[in-house]
Amino acid sequence: MKFDQLGLSPELLQSVTETGYTEPTPIQEKAIPIALQGRDILASAQTGTGKTAAFTLPMIDILAGGRAKARMPRSLIVTPTRELAMQIAENFEIYGKHHRLSHALLIGGVSIADQEAALNRSVDVLIVTPGRLLDLFGRGKILLTGIKILVIDEADRMLDMGFIPDVEKIVSLLPPLRQTLFFSATMPPAIRRLADAFLHNPKEIAVDPPTSPAENVSHSLAMVTPRGKGKALRDLLSGEFVTNALIFCNRKRDVDSLNKSLKSHGFHSAALHGDMQQSARFDTMAAFKSGNVRFLVATDVAGRGIDVSGLSHVFNYDVPIHAEDYIHRIGRTGRAGHRGRAVTLATPEDAKYLDAICRLIGRKIPVIGDAVCTSDPAPAPEESPSPDPAPAARKTRSRGRRSPKPKPLDGTPAITGDAAAEPPEAVKPEPKPSPKKAEPKSTPRERRPRQPRDGGDKQRVVGLGEHVPAFMRR
Repeated sequence: MKFDQLGLSPELLQSVTETGYTEPTPIQEKAIPIALQGRDILASAQTGTGKTAAFTLPMIDILAGGRAKARMPRSLIVTPTRELAMQIAENFEIYGKHHRLSHALLIGGVSIADQEAALNRSVDVLIVTPGRLLDLFGRGKILLTGIKILVIDEADRMLDMGFIPDVEKIVSLLPPLRQTLFFSATMPPAIRRLADAFLHNPKEIAVDPPTSPAENVSHSLAMVTPRGKGKALRDLLSGEFVTNALIFCNRKRDVDSLNKSLKSHGFHSAALHGDMQQSARFDTMAAFKSGNVRFLVATDVAGRGIDVSGLSHVFNYDVPIHAEDYIHRIGRTGRAGHRGRAVTLATPEDAKYLDAICRLIGRKIPVIGDAVCTSDPAPAPEESPSPDPAPAARKTRSRGRRSPKPKPLDGTPAITGDAAAEPPEAVKPEPKPSPKKAEPKSTPRERRPRQPRDGGDKQRVVGLGEHVPAFMRR
């Protein structure tokens, strides 16, 4: 099927043709005609299958026949992350260049005054993250009574990030007569219940099983030790087929430390996580998309909305704790018909997480050869000791260094070191010191006064203690 068979307007078909696409993806082929009819849609499709265009294209045609009012947008798109919101805004600029529709981006981390100024003008499409939208609504800067189309994108990720209460509040502020397009990569029971509350007689679309990974992505697993994980990753990144890569970590602090390590070894890398300033996140994403940065180390939150054409590899430096995140991570590569590769670095402690991923995707992940698994750095000397012809002597010397010298009760000096390994007859006895008269433990030992430096021939000055000035002893 071609795009001109989906019922899109000539202006929109011209924009699609200029982008180089001729055939729609399965989710676009099924969702666009239903959306143009004005029906609600409950769509489940894996990441990277063209879901953004599946709701962007029909929305542009539906809104082309009307006009927005100030502070009253006509459509609303709710996304979980700032990067995903930026990606959707880029799609509107590409596909809507032959239309006179306006859009505004309301996300956190940027000036709220500029966003308020954009709302004062007529806005047809409002692309938001939940927190910033509720903030502006609480300030009285926006009215949601004119919303005709609602799009909830990446609903399962909103559930993971705890945004569902905010989404429910936003939906309660919208008019009941509207068209709702509900998209999610996975469809757990909680998302299903949420969709039943938001949608009215929806058309369900599932182009693939909700838990299946992208077919254009090959999977592989590298079993490493915790100490050898960094070395194994560097060896993989140095491969001749790695053009650019997205590297996922579970924690923000690991993102910074891994990025610092990669830079110290000569890799052109950058970090991306939620604690960064929004301007820094914009610059990092621009550098990665332009090719100035080859390797981007990110968390799941920051990396969810990344869309880089031709991304060759995705590396799971940390095995995802939630199995569903594995599908979202590897969906960053193999997009728009391109081939991609996903490599996961796992330690023996990650066995339960790997089992959950294999059960979710319904297959085993093939293991890479031993070349990667044995690329750990050389162990420390204490872990791999060199052969010693005299293990007994080595053990004795080690014991002598770590513990204080024993003091026998009879006053004989302790024998340690190499002398302890010699036969008893080779040790020369030393004269025993004269025994001292033991003092009772109950009586404290009296401190003897320090003798003067001049030999003690002068009388001791009483009353000044032991520290007597030298001029008083002359």
